[in-house]
Amino acid sequence: MNPMTQQQATEGKRAAQGRATRGQLIEVATRLFAEHGYEGTSIEAVLSAAGVSRGALYHHFAGKEALFEAVVSAVSAQVTADLTEAIRDCADPVDALRTASLAWINLAADPVIQRVVLVDAPSVLGWDRWRAMDDGRTLGAVRALLQGVSDTGRLPSELVGPFAHMILAALDEIVMVVARAPDANAAIAEGRMAVQAFLDRLLRP
Repeated sequence: MNPMTQQQATEGKRAAQGRATRGQLIEVATRLFAEHGYEGTSIEAVLSAAGVSRGALYHHFAGKEALFEAVVSAVSAQVTADLTEAIRDCADPVDALRTASLAWINLAADPVIQRVVLVDAPSVLGWDRWRAMDDGRTLGAVRALLQGVSDTGRLPSELVGPFAHMILAALDEIVMVVARAPDANAAIAEGRMAVQAFLDRLLRP
């Protein structure tokens, strides 16, 4: 093995170790943030649970807020994957939008999603930053589904953008209600009924 190949192998190993450490920190922090909330979770608790040094953490994250933002991003990415899977067999764009919306309401009852994404994220990251993270992933998906509806002639093309914002805002409000409700099951049932009625009226053929 020549020196350059050895150097590349070493760098590759270090990069893999770095990714593993970063992933471990996010995994541990997700659990702690979900159990104790942002304010109740210290950097020291994360370091102890993850078994890594302070230097290793600060190599990947500027501080607690940056670590939390990475956790929010990871949890949100998993939500997107779950919703994508939920609509995998939906051939009709209206059915896909309805299925994804109802699945998102159900997911809002998950303790990790509730505490990390719906309760702490808006206050820790700020509403604008939280919405920007959500819009970058979700708004485009809603817009794409509505474009599919428009392509079938069931929605004027000029309403695709405004309706995407309206639907996303309505869903965000419903999942916030579910996240803070004393009876999550009742809130989910009411939310599902309301969203179905809302979409039926909004996208009536």
